[in-house]
Amino acid sequence: MPRFKQVKNVTSVAALGDYLGDLGVEIPLDDEVDPAGVLAQPMEITDGSAGTMTAPNRWAVLPMEGWDGETGGRPSDLVRRRWDRFAASGAGLVWGEATAIRPDGRANPNQLVLDETTVEDFAALRNRLDPAQVTVLQLTHSGRYARPTAAGPAPKTAYEHPLLDARSGSGPAEVLSDDELEELVEQFVERAVLARQAGFDFVDIKACHGYLGHEFLSAVDRPGPFGGDLEGRTLFLRSIIERIRQQSPELGVAVRLSLFDFIPHTAGEGGVGVPEAPGPYRLAFGGDGSGVGVDLAEAHRLLEMLGDLGVGLVCATAGSPYYVPHIQRPAYFPPSDGYQPPEDPLVGVARLIAATDEISQQHPEMRVVGAGLSYLQEWLPNVGQALVARGTADAVGLGRMVLSYPHMPADVLAGRELDRRLICRTFSDCTTAPRSGLISGCYPLDDFYNQREERIQLAAFKKEAKARLR
Repeated sequence: MPRFKQVKNVTSVAALGDYLGDLGVEIPLDDEVDPAGVLAQPMEITDGSAGTMTAPNRWAVLPMEGWDGETGGRPSDLVRRRWDRFAASGAGLVWGEATAIRPDGRANPNQLVLDETTVEDFAALRNRLDPAQVTVLQLTHSGRYARPTAAGPAPKTAYEHPLLDARSGSGPAEVLSDDELEELVEQFVERAVLARQAGFDFVDIKACHGYLGHEFLSAVDRPGPFGGDLEGRTLFLRSIIERIRQQSPELGVAVRLSLFDFIPHTAGEGGVGVPEAPGPYRLAFGGDGSGVGVDLAEAHRLLEMLGDLGVGLVCATAGSPYYVPHIQRPAYFPPSDGYQPPEDPLVGVARLIAATDEISQQHPEMRVVGAGLSYLQEWLPNVGQALVARGTADAVGLGRMVLSYPHMPADVLAGRELDRRLICRTFSDCTTAPRSGLISGCYPLDDFYNQREERIQLAAFKKEAKARLR
C-alpha cells in the first residue's frame, strides 16, 4: 500500500507547508493562532423565516451518528455524557447528532428517534447545553443504510443502484413509492415542529453521506416527480423545507450537504481503495461524470434553490462513509471494514476545502460550516483560522475530533496550548466499534471508553478483521 507521512510527524507549520507543496495541493495555513482573532468573533446566521441568530464564535460541533441510545430511541447516560462534553466544548454552534424521524429509518438499533414520546428527552438534552450556544438538530431517514434492529439491514432506497444494491446484504432493496415519500415529507415536518418544541434553534434536513435525502440528489433514472432532472431530484428536500416554513416559521432550517460524490470504492491490491467499476459514472451528485472528479454546477443550483427557501446555514461535506470515505473523512488508519487510502489524506482535505471555498464565494449570503478537518490534527486551528479569515468557511466544524478532544475550541479561545494526548489521530475506532455492534466513542484517547469492557471486544474484532485480510 502507499505510504504517506503522518500529520503527527509534521513538526512545524513550515514543515506542513513544505509537505503540502510536495503533494501539489493548497490548504490555507496561518503561522500563529490568535485567541482573540477571527475564530473568537461572533457569527450571525440569517434564516429567511426565523430571523437572525448569533453564535458567540466560529467553532462548531458537527453532527455524528450515535450508536448508544436506548432501543426505544431515547437518550441514554452515554448520550447525555456526550452532550455534556458538547456543552463544555466552547463551540458557539452545536449541530446535534443524527436523529431518525421514525424507528425504521434508523441506521442502527440504538440511534436516537424524535417523536411525541421522546420530545421531552430532547428538550432535556438541549437544556444540557450552554444557553448561548446556537443549536441544530439533524433529522434523518437512513434510506439505503437503514438498520433499525439487530436482525440486519432493512434498506429503503430512492432508486435501484447498479453497484450499491448488491452491497446491502438483504436481497433487493425496497424502492420507496411516491405515496411513501409524501408520508415521509409530512413526518419530517412533524418532527421539525417537535424539535422547535424541544428548544432547538434549527433543524438540519440531512442531504449527505448516502442517506435518503442525499440519494435523491442522484436519482436521475427514477421516474415520476421525485427523480429525473434537478427539479425532480430536489423535490423531496424542498418539499420538507417548504412545509416546515408553513408549520413552524420561527424555526430555522439548515442543510448538511454532500457537495460532491465519487463512484463507490472497494479494497483492491494491498487493500488500497479503487473504483468498484470503471467510469463513466452518472450517479454522483456534484461529480464530473468520470466517477472521481468534481463539478459543482448542480450543487450551486441546489444552493440557489435553498437560498430562495430562506436557508442561511449549510454544512459542507462530501460523499458517503459507506462507499467512499476517503473524500469526506480522510484518515491514515481506515475502519477495519474499509480500505486503505488511495491518496494522501491531505489531498482529500484539500479537495473538500476547495469545494467549500467555491460555494462560499458564490453564495456569500449563506453561513458555511467547514468539515473533514480532523485529519489536520495539531494544525487544525491554524488551518481553521486561515479558512475563516479568507472567507473559505464561516465556521470550523469538529466531528471525530470532538469525541477525543471536545474542549479544543475552549483551549484555543483561551490561548492555551493544545493537549496533544487528546488530539484525534484518525484511528477510526469510533467507526470500527459501532460497525462491530459496540457503542460509539473514542476508545484510544478517551479513558472513559478505554476502560470499558467493550475495548477488549473491539481489540478482538480488529484482530479478526486483520486476519481476514491476509
